Amino acid sequence: MGTLAGRTALVTGGSRGIGRGIAERLAREGALVAVHYGSNREAAELTVKTIEAEGGRAFAIGAELGVPGDARALWEAFDTALAGYEEGATGLDILVNNAGINAHGRIHEVTEEDYDRVFAVNVKAPFFIIREGLGRLRDGGRIVNISSGVTRIAFPAISAYSMTKGALDNLTLTLAQDLGPRGITVNSVSPGVVATDINPWLSDPEARAGVAAYSVFGRVGEPADIADVVAFVASDDARWVTGHALDATGGSMLGV
Repeated sequence: MGTLAGRTALVTGGSRGIGRGIAERLAREGALVAVHYGSNREAAELTVKTIEAEGGRAFAIGAELGVPGDARALWEAFDTALAGYEEGATGLDILVNNAGINAHGRIHEVTEEDYDRVFAVNVKAPFFIIREGLGRLRDGGRIVNISSGVTRIAFPAISAYSMTKGALDNLTLTLAQDLGPRGITVNSVSPGVVATDINPWLSDPEARAGVAAYSVFGRVGEPADIADVVAFVASDDARWVTGHALDATGGSMLGV
């Protein structure tokens, strides 16, 4: 029996990268995991198959984020899929807001369209996913927002993206205060650079070595490094931790 046995989790953007690592880790702890995808159904179904091959339970749900009505569409897909997976099943115990996009460019290079898009996916979508999902989230539940080390470390080349993660951290703080009476904890986890298919440039040994040097451990992060932190804050062991931004950058840039 894992630490999350009997619980249901939803991981947005759970089909790839960090999100996939989180979905697989929560499933190994016994949670039934809804693996959300925006457009790549095949990747989500592959994640589900991987979880099932390891003895876990999962199902895929699709909903495009960053468009009008996205939160409602996501929850409708979740409700339908959950009821189909377990007859009569309802409710949620763990919500992980992981889905996000980047917006490359210094302030003079970011267009209004780029800005609106990154805020729609990274800030507006989680806000309304939480808002629409509160009636489904059981008392004593967990909300985990995936933020970024860029809220602490300045990277002018991704200024708009950095702003979205700062907003997410503030949402984490205010929701922790708001939902505390229900026993719901709200925390954010802030990764540094992580080796996933979203960062193909890490295949360049020189670029990888340069990024590895950011961390006090001298290596690039892996999805499992982040997933393990999420599994902790999703568990009963973290029942007294809320409103906190957990730095999961491997101690990046501590001496700067």
